[in-house]
Amino acid sequence: MKHAETVTFGGSALDRAGEVRADKDAVAALRADDAARAILFWRGKVLVDPARPASLVRLPLDHPALADAGSAPILLGREDGAARFAYDLSPWMPDEIFDPRQLGSFVDQSEQRHPMLPPDFVFVEMRQVMTWLTPRDAELAATGKAILAWHDSHGYCARCGFETVVNDAGWQRNCPACRASHFPRTDPVVIMLITHGNSVLMGRSPGWPEGMFSLLAGFVEPGETLEAAVRREVFEEASVQVGTVSYLASQPWPFPASLMFGCAGEATSSEITIDPKEIEAAMWVTKEEMMDVFAGQHPTIKPARKGAIAHFLLQNWLADTLD
Repeated sequence: MKHAETVTFGGSALDRAGEVRADKDAVAALRADDAARAILFWRGKVLVDPARPASLVRLPLDHPALADAGSAPILLGREDGAARFAYDLSPWMPDEIFDPRQLGSFVDQSEQRHPMLPPDFVFVEMRQVMTWLTPRDAELAATGKAILAWHDSHGYCARCGFETVVNDAGWQRNCPACRASHFPRTDPVVIMLITHGNSVLMGRSPGWPEGMFSLLAGFVEPGETLEAAVRREVFEEASVQVGTVSYLASQPWPFPASLMFGCAGEATSSEITIDPKEIEAAMWVTKEEMMDVFAGQHPTIKPARKGAIAHFLLQNWLADTLD
């Protein structure tokens, strides 16, 4: 696709400063720069100024709120030559009462405010604001959220079980016992725009909001091509055979750390038999029906979430701009 990188979380061309991560002196110099800024996270949420359009908050590195960070900052990259670091404030507990069941739910609408920050600044679930953020803010937020989630779940060596230490400005963990090196993980996922004539294949997972349907998707298995993963996943979930497969666009999806490969596929069969362990329902939806869905006028189907690559691919399918 000519405009593939206009998908949410893509296309900001962030300077990731990968060449200096292993140089402790260079990273220290970046932190000492008055123009360096901190991007704050709390339990997977990101700190924003919600005034529309919402923007990512950038704090100076001497701000007192950073004292609540539970670990060393992670170098995300550089903006205009100045470093941006991710700080994880997860050990901090808000004073206000909130329902902990909201955290990590499908739609977490709770907001948290730090007492050392302006009251307008809030920690929010990224899905709530991802379509409001600029491409640069979205890339910084997605990168920080994903790598912090990796650190949170990879504190011990997968080879020997010893506690690992952080190196390379947060982009590597090393085991002092067996000397194994561990690197941030990204899980490849295929998401498929499967068409049959004038219709597209849509499905829904159990637990989704009523009426919500999206494109079928699934994880790529070891030793598998993207094309093979598309055909396998569609057949497993809906028993639909797929012929020609082509790549369209990719999207970093930090929930917690996937890379979505958007693909187009031509179905060679149309009869649907779902696997109830995989999905709750599936159906063919015509272009005319999908136009009603996007207009909010369909009686039973709600559109895919804005900001997700499924919405992006369907929108381009309707506009005939998949090339």
